[in-house]
Amino acid sequence: MSLFSASRRDTSHSSFSHLDAASISAASKVYIRSFSELSNSDVPLVGGKNASLGEMYNSLTPLGIRIPHGFAVTASAYQLLLQQPFECAPPPNKTRMLARDAETVGDAINNVMSHLVDVEDTAMLADVGKACRCIIANAPIPEELEAVIALASAELRAKYGDTAITVAVRSSATAEDLPTASFAGQHDSYLNVHPKGAALLTAIRSCFASLYTDRAIRYRIDRGFEHSQVLMSVGVMGMVRSDVASAGVMFTMDTESGHDGVVFITGSYGLGENVVQGAVDPDEWLVHKEMYNAGKRCVMNRHLGEKKITMGYRKDASGLNINAVMNKPTPKEKRGHFCITDEEVLELGGFAIKIEQHYGRPMDIEWAKDGVDSKLWIVQARPETVASQQLTSNVLEEYVVQKEDVASRVQLVTGRAVGHRIAIGRARIITELDELPLFQSGEVLVADMTTPDWGAVMKRASAIVTNRGGRTCHAAIISRELGIPAVIGTDAATTTIKTGDLITVCCAEGDLGHVYAGEVPYQLIKTDLEHLARPKKVSIFQNVGNPDLALKFALLPSDGVGLARLEFIIQEAIGVHPMALLHPERIADTKVREAVLARASGFSHPSDFFVAKLAEGVGTIAGAFYPRPVVVRLSDFKTNEYRTLLGGEPFEAVEENPMLGFRGASRYTHPEFEEAFELEIAAMKRVRETMGFDNVILMVPFCRSPQEAAAVLSKMEQGGLKRGERGLKVYCMCELPVNVLMIDEFSQYFDGFSIGSNDLTQLTLGVDRDSEKLQSAFDERSPAVLRFLKMAIEGAKRNGRYIGICGQAPSDFPEIAEFLSKQGIDSMSLNPDSVVSTNRKLAALEEKSATDLGLCENGGGGGGGGTEKKREQPKHFLSNVFPGAA
Repeated sequence: MSLFSASRRDTSHSSFSHLDAASISAASKVYIRSFSELSNSDVPLVGGKNASLGEMYNSLTPLGIRIPHGFAVTASAYQLLLQQPFECAPPPNKTRMLARDAETVGDAINNVMSHLVDVEDTAMLADVGKACRCIIANAPIPEELEAVIALASAELRAKYGDTAITVAVRSSATAEDLPTASFAGQHDSYLNVHPKGAALLTAIRSCFASLYTDRAIRYRIDRGFEHSQVLMSVGVMGMVRSDVASAGVMFTMDTESGHDGVVFITGSYGLGENVVQGAVDPDEWLVHKEMYNAGKRCVMNRHLGEKKITMGYRKDASGLNINAVMNKPTPKEKRGHFCITDEEVLELGGFAIKIEQHYGRPMDIEWAKDGVDSKLWIVQARPETVASQQLTSNVLEEYVVQKEDVASRVQLVTGRAVGHRIAIGRARIITELDELPLFQSGEVLVADMTTPDWGAVMKRASAIVTNRGGRTCHAAIISRELGIPAVIGTDAATTTIKTGDLITVCCAEGDLGHVYAGEVPYQLIKTDLEHLARPKKVSIFQNVGNPDLALKFALLPSDGVGLARLEFIIQEAIGVHPMALLHPERIADTKVREAVLARASGFSHPSDFFVAKLAEGVGTIAGAFYPRPVVVRLSDFKTNEYRTLLGGEPFEAVEENPMLGFRGASRYTHPEFEEAFELEIAAMKRVRETMGFDNVILMVPFCRSPQEAAAVLSKMEQGGLKRGERGLKVYCMCELPVNVLMIDEFSQYFDGFSIGSNDLTQLTLGVDRDSEKLQSAFDERSPAVLRFLKMAIEGAKRNGRYIGICGQAPSDFPEIAEFLSKQGIDSMSLNPDSVVSTNRKLAALEEKSATDLGLCENGGGGGGGGTEKKREQPKHFLSNVFPGAA
């Protein structure tokens, strides 16, 4: 028998004829509030969730945001229930023992709670929680409260004009959905409830009782809330029929990095509970706020989730089931499609932006699509309480693992990385609730998925690993709140990892989280960004190729991206040779041809897949750093690298020395590749003009002559990218001796240069940088290379052109960074892990130079009374290259 089935009496056929209209009206004003009567100021009366729904219903519905109508059963109604006589369900049991001789329901709960001395005593916590819930389950509901609930329900059904509607019955505690404590998932809600009779009353009473779930009790203790000071209200609202459509969660910031320039949206088929609980790997999208508000409304990035199951309604002929929902497998064909369209994603993005503007802070929002009217609805909004609070900290934490240490370990599973930390511990596989007491502090929790009931154990875990879930699921949210790493959606964690295994959970290697066998050594580096010294004469840029890390890297102290390589996006997000997508009919191997077409399924032409994914990747990097400049290097695969792409072999010759072969600018206008380059042009045009990221600067690699430069620029102009139009700047990689020796001629075609120290070194010294035998001869610190660097900087300055460096040298050798700074280079683009240290070193160098210069200008120790000269601060190069930047 269910805990809540032993209600004091059957209320499904109660008659309220003996209650006069005045009594009902008076009771209604105290115990019921329509959403149309509520605002944020009503949290003490109806709890955070209901107050927010009322606030949105009244303030945001006029702005076009759809909020389901409903009503709140107030906290006063809960208090009325506490005042009822205490009657424990027979026979005498542990509840009666714990409650002692209480006269009222409230007294009984207080008596029971007094037995909980140590929240770590999970057995007593379970007994106390169950007893409190049992007390509320058996508490008599006063007739006047029944009457006003029945009246409000009838009015709700009439408003919808559909007597067959079902409702969502949702808990709303008076300490819930606050900016500092969300209470997310701590209390119970019920879906697809019949809005009249016993089912509705049972669901409401069950929500009242959920104030004393084990997890809620522990959460209040952990957060310092007095149990008696937290009251429960209940919201009753019309169900959005997402059971035959889709639903999900969205945040007005990126939950991993804390980047507040985007809306992060997740969704899956069916009711949204699967997304919230982490039962599915959902679809994901990013919408850029500033571009949306500027009218450039595009989906910045999208990820197709597996969405293996769909939650829908369970048929319940009796109408007494208070949570009539069930999961079923999602058809394979549906799993291969996004659960909503791009247009709907953008509509949700617009909703989220308006909601955030209204509340004035980052928000956590639940949405649902109605499969009957095909409209999108907002069913909940609360302050985001984890990533937004972390943004207030100016301490940068960097967890660093060495590649060789990782390479020597067995990788057990991979999944979505949550957070950026690393943890080491013994694994504990949990498959059933009754196994939770076995969990020991410091162990790694490994499970299929987690639920709010697991809160006490999760708090003691060093890390979490799950089979299922996405970045907004329960396990992900709680791990962020606790500050521990989690790897979500691994598929096979509970079968691959064994209890007792020593494992390393690593979320420091990007978007993909790794679980390794054994202990992987790592470093934790902390930097106080508030007091980090930064150079004034040289701008510090980053080399960023992975769009999944761009939002995180954008928060580092840098002036933009000096090198965004297309190769990473083409290799990882596309994986197919562009000519194979343009001409699949030229692929003789049937299996390869079918694989190429399968990769591009869902697009009207396979080549559209290439343009879309390339634009998404570049757009994500550009959007993360906007409005700071992002220099995008056009493709520079060598023939041997292109051949490794799916479908690449028929389109690439085998070259003896691909390093010096058919690569870079020479490909762009060649008959064998120019069609593929046109796809790159189309993608970059989409990024700059359709998506609105005009901070993108294009850069041509491996350009062997001014004539080749002219041909490439002409080809770009034919595709709609004309240098100088719409602020488009085009740079050239300065990586060949000819680029340095003829920099005056190249300056006629390009707005700036970026030194590629790797290729410049190998071509200056005649050393193949890929040759293991010649590694000792490959040295960027060679006097010949340094002379070329000096010449390149002087030549660019002579022609009024920007010049930076995006090669490896400044990251690897601080002395080269110092040399370049002294030569007056405009910027250095570094690997992200070198940004903080190089900022610090160059700032110290500038300070030392200024001190030395000051000594000279003041006479340097002579008695001649030299006069101090005021030096004009050189203009930051951004003020010339990017008007308005500093």
